[in-house]
Amino acid sequence: MATFSGVITKSDLEGGLWMLDGDDGERYQLRGGDAGLRKQGQRVTIEGAVDKAAMGIGMSGAYLDVKSWKLRG
Repeated sequence: MATFSGVITKSDLEGGLWMLDGDDGERYQLRGGDAGLRKQGQRVTIEGAVDKAAMGIGMSGAYLDVKSWKLRG
């Protein structure tokens, strides 16, 4: 498990993908989490794991499997 911080964004690809634009310069496609996480522009910290082997049609970044998350101030 690792920690990732950044800003939530939505892409219109593939019917709508929720992403984390990470402070580390990477973009992650979110998998899991609840509806509260999916709000455009909010800054968050996510505990989770990256699945670099998985790819979707969106090909917008590695999947980030969300275990937990919190808002950043």
